[in-house]
Amino acid sequence: MRRHLAALTLGFLLASAARAQAPAAPGFDDLVRLAEEFRKFREAAVTDGVPDYSPVAITRWQKGLGAFRTRHAAFDTRAWPIADRVDHAIVGTMLDAFDFDLRVSRAWQRDPGHWVDLIARTPYASTPVAAGDRARIAAELRAVPRILAEARSRLTRPSAELTGIALFHLEQSDGVNQGEPRRDPPPAGIIGWYQELLARVVTSDQELVPDVQAALASVTSFRDWLRSAQPLMREPAFVGLDNYAWFVKHVRLVNLSPEQIRLIGERELQRARTLLAIERNRNRALPELVPVATAEEHEKRTREAETWIRAFTASEQLLTIPADIPDKYETDAFFINRESWGGHRHFWEEITYRDPLNNHLHASIPGHRFDGTLQRRNSRTIRRMVSDGTRAEGWGFYIEEMYLQAGLLADRPRTRELFYIAQLKRAGRVHAEQLMQTGAFTLKQAIEYLVAEVPLMEDNLARYDLAIYLRRPAYGMNYTIGKTQMEQLVADRSRQLGARFKLGAFHDEFLSKGLIPISLIRWEMTGQDNEMRALGVVK
Repeated sequence: MRRHLAALTLGFLLASAARAQAPAAPGFDDLVRLAEEFRKFREAAVTDGVPDYSPVAITRWQKGLGAFRTRHAAFDTRAWPIADRVDHAIVGTMLDAFDFDLRVSRAWQRDPGHWVDLIARTPYASTPVAAGDRARIAAELRAVPRILAEARSRLTRPSAELTGIALFHLEQSDGVNQGEPRRDPPPAGIIGWYQELLARVVTSDQELVPDVQAALASVTSFRDWLRSAQPLMREPAFVGLDNYAWFVKHVRLVNLSPEQIRLIGERELQRARTLLAIERNRNRALPELVPVATAEEHEKRTREAETWIRAFTASEQLLTIPADIPDKYETDAFFINRESWGGHRHFWEEITYRDPLNNHLHASIPGHRFDGTLQRRNSRTIRRMVSDGTRAEGWGFYIEEMYLQAGLLADRPRTRELFYIAQLKRAGRVHAEQLMQTGAFTLKQAIEYLVAEVPLMEDNLARYDLAIYLRRPAYGMNYTIGKTQMEQLVADRSRQLGARFKLGAFHDEFLSKGLIPISLIRWEMTGQDNEMRALGVVK
């Protein structure tokens, strides 16, 4: 008996010791650490201003990504709260997005624009250069020749069509000039900006002249190298439908096939054209909107539009605007007097110069800029790391029609036409993008399609948008598909809550979840996991 008790005691002690030595299952804090480690891991190492995309660096990324996947898969999240399980899924999309970059996009090999983007903003430096900025700007200028020399060695599979986009940006103003300092007229492409910087430092910062000259010479030489090599390039710009579908499912977490996405885009296009036709018939006796003629008038209209948006949002209880956010937001389409130098207004100038409401809703408040303010305040660390395009653009597109239907434009009938024109533009991107990503459309054909399909559209804005969607697969679908997901979520939640559903409270809760895939927000807000099971997020 004593021997039996001793054996039991020894067995209990050994089992307890084994349990004490066994590592604890990874928890949520471990997930946050993994996400923070991965965010640092995926950044390219930089030496003397040049990011490392060498074969050694790529191999390190590929092997390291496998290790991160193993760690991510080791989490048992079945007993976690849904919000924490959502964060686990977000980290999965981060891993999958990087995997797509390494396997498919390979921009450092295929897209000269990947390298051009690195040196595009350097000549925007203000002059005279402040003493505290001099060393930084000099270092950036001296890095330009090194970056472009590295580009020549890494562009082993360049696409002729992507090269054409890079050459255009190097040589010509895109006519949109978003993100550039204001010049009237703007310089002709990135080379023009370096020439403009040289002219400025000659009179203000003589010691920087040699650095600017060397940078300009390297950019011009890179342009010449691309131009001479382009006829021999055979790599396609498109990624193909299978890769497109993989990205949509694994990175965007959208449970739709490319064919379903195409049909939704076509339906949205038909709907927008029909609504525009009805609105135009209704407004046939009304005068047309007259575009503003001065920067002062444009700024006045923009500020009035924002004041009206804020007041209408509060009166209709559409969402909560925190008291401590910026008292005004910038516009995407600042005023340029293009007629003074023979230029032509681009699409968004045609829209906003007539009435800035549509663009200001989408891009400023309660769209992207407001959305970004809330995102930076999100209390969940992992959610501050991501910005899902379908969520961001879907919200921006959804609120356009939501505010229209809520009555924002009750006294602006001609402005309603502008909203339907913008809707046509966003829906037209779906068709154009898919045809480009299968090789059925060249960029030129996609531009011609969008110009023919959308009133007020012209080559410059069409090129600006579509070049992004060729270089970043499945971005063009974000607007329409995100809006569709938003409408599904409103329907689901209002059905769940019935008379207790409040639109403003719904929007506040939605925005609090962050810029993450809408399918994950739907899971967290409704508890419905059918999409997650179909996508393999929930087993």
